[in-house]
Amino acid sequence: MIRKSVYTVAITGLSIFSLSAQKSHKPNLVLFMADDCSHYDIGCYGSVDSKTPHIDNFASEGMRFTKAYEAAPMSSPTRHNLLTGLWPVKTGAYPNHTMAKEGTLSIVQHLKPAGYKVALIGKSHVAPSSVFDWDLYVDTSKGGDLNFDAIDNFISECRSEGTPFCLFVMSRQPHTPWNKGNPSQFNPEKIKLPPFYVDIPETREKFCDYLAEINYMDAEFGKLLKILDEKKVRDNSAVVFLSEQGNSLPFAKWTLYEPGVKSACIVRWPGVVQSSTTSDAIVEYVDILPTFLEMAGAKAQGELDGKSFLGVLTNKKTEHKQYTFSIHTTRGIFGGSEYFGIRAVADKKYRYIVNLTPEMTFQNTETAGKLFKRWKEVAENDPFAAMITHRYQHRPAIELYDIENDSYCMENIADLPENASIVKRMDQVLKQWMKACGDEGQPTEMKATEHQFRNSRGQIGEE
Repeated sequence: MIRKSVYTVAITGLSIFSLSAQKSHKPNLVLFMADDCSHYDIGCYGSVDSKTPHIDNFASEGMRFTKAYEAAPMSSPTRHNLLTGLWPVKTGAYPNHTMAKEGTLSIVQHLKPAGYKVALIGKSHVAPSSVFDWDLYVDTSKGGDLNFDAIDNFISECRSEGTPFCLFVMSRQPHTPWNKGNPSQFNPEKIKLPPFYVDIPETREKFCDYLAEINYMDAEFGKLLKILDEKKVRDNSAVVFLSEQGNSLPFAKWTLYEPGVKSACIVRWPGVVQSSTTSDAIVEYVDILPTFLEMAGAKAQGELDGKSFLGVLTNKKTEHKQYTFSIHTTRGIFGGSEYFGIRAVADKKYRYIVNLTPEMTFQNTETAGKLFKRWKEVAENDPFAAMITHRYQHRPAIELYDIENDSYCMENIADLPENASIVKRMDQVLKQWMKACGDEGQPTEMKATEHQFRNSRGQIGEE
């Protein structure tokens, strides 16, 4: 059994463990991630319609980040980035349904020398198994539900052995199809839609289905937290909640706009991370692995691109990074354009986006779906619908957004003369990052299908 520390200090009237005492035994590391959930559709991130009581309460117990980002707006490259601490092009895992190069190190290889057992319960979407050599991997059920018995048993086993654990719980919610939860909780006539949706009854009904599945995912997270309490490992566990990329409706997932790559990120670590705190430091998914290593007092076993933000969590620092970077590769996705590569960099004020082949039409599974087709029908007589559907599929070579005042990236200000110096600076920073990653732009895009994982049936994607 893991012993509880007897050393405490008083901070602002609260008796909590000191950081040094907390590190006298290795903390458990737990990360829960949603699937295709827009960060702003969570209550504590501003949604007035969503019902996320467990996530909202969790935020009151830890630190909520307002500028957390991922390196890609698709599940597979995002998960590889998170679990390796390396940029997508460096590992080769940059298209969707992808795989890392043999010899890449994941969090498994980094933490095992420190005595940790490392498990993933739920959606994997990473490969090959030689890189992600889990002590335990249990997929979701055919219906997409998490195996909570496996979670319970894994924690019990580690606790009885006195072994610290790192546990990734990866939900499949609220990824489409939106068939979980109870949509009747939400009134389609009263919900607030993002400004880039065509506001028709079909959109509102579909959005209610999506909100119902977020509520279902929130219950899953609540169940995980309950298990941590019941197993009496709460006080020695650092827990992270992530929302992943935005939902699959237009202008979120599959894009490098703020709704596509900005994520909810909340961290609770009793006695170390002060409750009910908020940070606007720029942090990225690539930083989580090195942060976990520092929490565990473990050394990296190889190169990492991410940097630990433990100093921000302990209030020793208020800033972490000046820029956040991201990449999107349409080549190889289901229903995607033959190619449509996108690269982006952002600081706290601006988001700069480069579309490598603006002459191409942007396509994905969403543009082939019933709702987008309905939007295009409406566009025949509705100027806003015409503008929004055209804008989604036809992009200029460069885009610049004042994300401080335009969080949905609605007004491209790249062509304004007064912004020329900003465009030049951001373009230089982006090109430097691409060079450091070995990203050659369009030639890299054309090699995307070489990096996709094929299952035992020879099909692209998971089993």
